[in-house]
Order: sequence, then C-alpha cells, then structure tokens
Amino acid sequence: MGPIFTLADFLDMLRRRVGVISAVIIAGCFGSLIWAMTTPHMYQSAEVIQIEQPQISDELARSTVESSAARRLQLIEQQLMAHDNLVKVINQFNLYGGDTDTGITEKVALLREAITITGVAAVREGFADDGAISILTISAEMDSAENAQAIAHLFADQTRALATSQRQMQTTETLAFFEEQEKNLLAEIATLEASLAEFRSANDISVEGSLDFSRSELGSLNDALLTLDREIITAELARENLDRSGNTRAATIKREEEELDRLLASLSTQRQLLLDRRAALSASIETRPEVERALAEFERRTTQLQDRLEVIATRRSEAEVGFTLENAARGERFTTLEEARVPEQPISMSRKKRMLLGVVAATGLGLMLAFLLELRRPVIRTARQMQRETGLLPVVSIPETRSPKERKGIAKLWQDRSEAGLQGRAARQARHPANR
Repeated sequence: MGPIFTLADFLDMLRRRVGVISAVIIAGCFGSLIWAMTTPHMYQSAEVIQIEQPQISDELARSTVESSAARRLQLIEQQLMAHDNLVKVINQFNLYGGDTDTGITEKVALLREAITITGVAAVREGFADDGAISILTISAEMDSAENAQAIAHLFADQTRALATSQRQMQTTETLAFFEEQEKNLLAEIATLEASLAEFRSANDISVEGSLDFSRSELGSLNDALLTLDREIITAELARENLDRSGNTRAATIKREEEELDRLLASLSTQRQLLLDRRAALSASIETRPEVERALAEFERRTTQLQDRLEVIATRRSEAEVGFTLENAARGERFTTLEEARVPEQPISMSRKKRMLLGVVAATGLGLMLAFLLELRRPVIRTARQMQRETGLLPVVSIPETRSPKERKGIAKLWQDRSEAGLQGRAARQARHPANR
C-alpha cells in the first residue's frame, strides 16, 4: 500500500490531499448532475405472439409449407431489420429527430439495437427437433413510452403480415409450379400422339398389329392366289375342251368362249391385285423391325410421360389442398397473446441513482488520485513512520511550519490540529523516556 499502512496514515493523507479530493468530488457532483439531467429515460414495451400449429392434421390434409418455423422467422427478422424498412419506421415516427448530428445510417443502427425479437422453441416430440416455435416476443426500447409501444406493435403487425404472406406465396407458387408442369406434360403427350399418328399413316399401319398379323395376312393372300390359279386353270381347260365339232352351233361355241375369256380376264385382274398386295406386305415385313422399334420407342416415351403426369397430378392435388388451407386460415397462425402496452415506468436508472453513482465514483477517483500523489512522493512524515521504516524512534518531532499566508481555511485547521497532536506526543515521550 506504499506509505499508507494504518488508519492514521490514511487520515493524514486525507488531511494533506483534502484540496485535490474535494476538487475531484465537486467536479464529479457537477458531472453526475449533468449526466443525470441530460440522459433520457428508456422505456420498454413488448408484444407476445403465439404460434399455433395447423388445426387439421398433416396426415389428413398436408400443407405445402415444409420449412421449419425457426427458419421462416429468421427470414422474417431479416426482412424487418432491412435498411429500407427501418428507414421507413424512422421517418414515420420521426425517431432521433432532435439529434441533428446523427446520420441516417447511425439512426438505423440505433433502431436495430433497440428492437429485439426472441422466440421460444416448442416442446420436442421425441428426440427430433422440428424447429417449431411456440412463443415469439418482440420488444422495443425507446426514450418515449408511446414510441416504445407503437414500434413494438408495428413490428408485431409486420411479423404477422409477413408470416401470412410468406405462407400464401409459397403455397401459391407451389400450386402454380405443378399446374405448369401438368400443362407442359399434357402438351408433350399430345405432341407425341400426333407424331405417332403421322408415323402410322406414313407406314400404313392403320390397324393395330404386329409382324404376326402381317404374316397371317400374307398367308391368306397366298391361299387366295392358289384358289385363283385353280379357277384360271379350270377356265382355261374348259375353254380348250369346248365341243367344236359340227354337233354344236357356232354361235353357241362363240358365246361360251367369250364368257370364258371374260372369266379369265377377271380372274387375272384379281390375281394381279393379290400379287400387288402380297408384294406390298412382303416389303412391309422386310421393314417391320425398324417400324416395331420406332413404335416401341413411342410407347416407352408415352408410358414415361403418363407416369410423370400421374405423379405431377398427385402433387398438384396436394398443392391445391395446401393452398385451400392457407386461404381458409386453417394452417399455422400467429395470434396475439399479449398486446404491447404503454410502459408506466422506465427501465433505465433513475436520476437519484445516477447522482449517487456519480458521487461515489468521484469520491473513489479522488481517493485514488490522492493515493497516487502519495506514491509519487514516498516521504517519511511522522515519528510512527520513522519507527516503522527504520526501527528508530525519534526523540523530538518538529512539525513543518508555514507562514500564515500559506495556511488558509480547512488546510490551516487541519495543519493546526496536526501540529497540536505532534507536539502532544513529543511532550509525552519526553516525560516518559522509558517508552522509547
């Protein structure tokens, strides 16, 4: 502790440094007064929002909003604390308007620090954390009780509006996405069916069939050709076996020959048609593998599109259910559990406490400064210090004397009392030398 070891040393230090200590305490009192009078009171108001889970179970009607409440609230908080939104709030309530030296960026930073958004996680079901939030508290600290209540209520309203808009936007975009996907698939299926029809027409596939059908038709044509050949042979034999002897009239023979010629011509024409058809079928059978592969590719693509269409249709139905739930306000809801109120008492320190704290701080600073001054000049000032530092007890202590001009006011009073005390101790020591 330096030169201060006892209470007497401490009191002597107070006596010697009473001017410095008094000056520091007085300056501290004035500073505390200014601090207490210029520092405004701070008021806090909070609005509590309860987040209710969907009224209809997901097993019965599932919503398309799958992200956790914690993530969505984080996005909402980022939107609320955006620079443009805070600037609008500052201009609306004329916040920090009296401070002309503060720029808009600093005002935004002050408002961002004054707003607090905290959430309380819901009780877990099992061991998995689904990110559900049960309570959301929005608090505002302002130098005005009315501003604190109004800003807390404003941010709570914005939170509810953004939460509702966010869920509705997500369900709307989800439904629009699946509707667009279904529309594109239907158009793609229609285009594929048109291409298949053109392919069938180009390859003369008017009847659903395969290679077996063509081969069966080719066999039928061969049978028909055999029958026609028999009929032609029979007709030619009949023409050759006509009775041209004198027993039959010439006109009758001529008429029978003409009929047989017409029959042969008809049979030849039919035979040629069947031959042409057989040639066409033979050509189609030769190109049938490529046609079959093309048809298989059409069928595969059609099956894939139909499967995708079924999946998209199912998801579109689910999206419609989620969209209906959100529009009917049957999904997650933000309800006001405790509305923000005008605070009656400030949360900041009162002026009396500020004054008291300033005085105590000034007193401590004065004592510390006096102690530092004592450490700067570690002088032995009393017989007690001499005995403690050197082990020798002085016989006589001569006090420091000053001219009357140097001793004034409180300093003179302390000096006189000190000198009287020292003289009294020296006299007692002189009368009792055994105490040395």
